[in-house]
Amino acid sequence: MKKIEGIDKLGLGLYFLLCIFAIVNINSVDPVLGKKQFIFFCISLFVGFIIFCTRNKFFENMAVIIYIASILLLVGLFPFGKEILGQKNWYKFGSFTMQPVEFAKIGTALVLANYAAGSDFDIKKNTDYLLISIAIIAIPALIVLAIPDVGSLLIFTAFFITLYREGLSGWLFGIGILFAGVFLISIKVNPLYVIIAITIISGLLILLNHDKIIWNIISTLSISGSFLVLCSLAFFSPKVFEKLPKHQRERIEVLYEGESKFRETSGYNLLYSKTAIGSGGIWGKGYKEGSVTRGKFVPEQQTDYIFCTVGEEWGFIGSLLLIIAYVIYIGRIYYLSERQKNRFNRVFGYSFASILLLHFCINLGMVMGLFPTVGIPLPYFSYGGSSLLAFSIMTFIFFKLNYVDHHSLV
Repeated sequence: MKKIEGIDKLGLGLYFLLCIFAIVNINSVDPVLGKKQFIFFCISLFVGFIIFCTRNKFFENMAVIIYIASILLLVGLFPFGKEILGQKNWYKFGSFTMQPVEFAKIGTALVLANYAAGSDFDIKKNTDYLLISIAIIAIPALIVLAIPDVGSLLIFTAFFITLYREGLSGWLFGIGILFAGVFLISIKVNPLYVIIAITIISGLLILLNHDKIIWNIISTLSISGSFLVLCSLAFFSPKVFEKLPKHQRERIEVLYEGESKFRETSGYNLLYSKTAIGSGGIWGKGYKEGSVTRGKFVPEQQTDYIFCTVGEEWGFIGSLLLIIAYVIYIGRIYYLSERQKNRFNRVFGYSFASILLLHFCINLGMVMGLFPTVGIPLPYFSYGGSSLLAFSIMTFIFFKLNYVDHHSLV
């Protein structure tokens, strides 16, 4: 009994629940793919068993090697990658495919945790630590951007939640949201109006600090710099938007004009996804009884749009229970991460939970039309061996670390 004491039964129980329910829903979309996903799940469990058998410090000691290997796999996509659905982000070996960006997230989480585990690490007091931490995140992120894989690039911002826990200023999140907001507004609103609004707000901020001389000088310089950057962003945003590929422009325009206008192109998936979710009602139509699912109206429904299968066949209640399961699961990982005695464990746990959080929020936002379609799978749930295996590896690494921490006397 001592062997299993310290294994988080709630966390692993939810992992099994999500994976099994996923296989059930993928089987509803395509029985052949459902069987394949079951095989991927069995492989993931075998890998998980191996992870639990490793030495206690194995991943901490191997973090840099795993990180470098994941970077090399990403770079190798440029000469050897296979283009699938318009993106060259896969390796193909016969009938087997692998998406290395999923494993790059693991390498980045491990090496960031390894770096942060240093006794002198303090991003509040030493900017060098912050810059190196950002560089660790930026290297794979820039390669992913060059592929290009915008969806996966967004997921790498999850590591900034981890850095926030370790002392990063919350202002950076506000700045990021502000810049994104200005970009999205400027592509639909006359940039001149946006610049006027920025000017007024900047002036008010400076006036509010007029009685604090030193602070006024600093804040004026800061606000003035931000003013110039934001105005430049507002001016160039429409030009940048026009340079985007047509399908990417349409995915953003769907947010403003609705999917009906683009029903034959970028709005098609979203239109039928919302139709499927809405048609499920409170209790759903029943397993394998969904007309949208059976009619295969949503292309690749088993991957990014798998949630619409849940909505159609299991209804509002089933969808709500699934969302609650995810919230509890992600919250559990954050909770356990905070309790870790070892900083390596805590940083890896926060990175893992934050990656799950962004995948979960963006995927649900996509299928409900609250976020552009960017090809982000629902963790454990979307069909795909690379995704399931990568998330399972992170899962078992974390619960292995938590198990070791539970038995640690330090």
